[in-house]
Amino acid sequence: MGIIRDKKAYAVFLLPALLFYIFAVFYPIEESIRLSFMKWNGIGNKTFVMFDNYITMFKDKVFYTAFVNNLIYLLIVVVIQLSVGLLFAILLTYMTKRVTLVKTLYYVPCIVTTVAVTQLFRSIYATEPMGLFNQILNSVGLGGLATSWLANVKTVLAAVSVPEGWRFTGMYMVIFYAALVSLDPSVYEAAKMDGASELQILFKIKIPLIKDILLLTLTMCLTGALRGFDIPFLSTSGGPGNTSELMSTYMYKKAFSSNQYGYGSALAVFIIIESVLVVFTLRKLFTSREEREIKAMERERRKQRRAKG
Repeated sequence: MGIIRDKKAYAVFLLPALLFYIFAVFYPIEESIRLSFMKWNGIGNKTFVMFDNYITMFKDKVFYTAFVNNLIYLLIVVVIQLSVGLLFAILLTYMTKRVTLVKTLYYVPCIVTTVAVTQLFRSIYATEPMGLFNQILNSVGLGGLATSWLANVKTVLAAVSVPEGWRFTGMYMVIFYAALVSLDPSVYEAAKMDGASELQILFKIKIPLIKDILLLTLTMCLTGALRGFDIPFLSTSGGPGNTSELMSTYMYKKAFSSNQYGYGSALAVFIIIESVLVVFTLRKLFTSREEREIKAMERERRKQRRAKG
């Protein structure tokens, strides 16, 4: 107990982690912010240009294309990962056998390398030889819809979003499943005795009870999708044209292909701000809702006290 109470012991245990966090997280962010005010090609001297990189960014048409694409990509990834993950988790709670095997099988894509996932979906989307997706369309009489999904400007953005959504669905399924099975069974058993249906128990009891987990997973999913880079870049490199360009792939091209490190850093700072705003907005929305619920409960208690009085 003496060691725990000693403030110096706290410092000894926390200092290594704090130093690692400073050098691994804060230092790169600080360098990106500083470099965003510079013009530098990676070799010569850095030139201070004030806000020129940010002005260029907001005048850049490709930046706006990448931003809109990022929002669509974000929506597709979040819907797939959270809705499918939650659905599978709910179904798993009704299984009595081979639950561990099913969880393991669904979790496997999370640990498969990005290159392997990309190559798998390139094969699925292929036309020569015909991939699995086009074969399925042909077999159900929808062969007219078969196309080169990664080369068609109308389908490429959705095509690069689906692999990212599929890849981490199993991870969110495991998180949701752990939250659902940890609930007190007596709560919904009492609801069953009162005549509540399974759907009513699910939407009015189970899901509201895991709202903190929903907030956590939504935050993880959104911030992860905002950083999405590897699968879209390996699949299409932002093409054809800029139809599948994301903020992260555009930043990479500007910084490491065009050697515009200052402009690339400005894009990186924008992505950081975007991610922070998303997290704070989500927390504000959920916190405000909880505050409204608490106030409603307090008003109800006052009414009951007045009625008794």
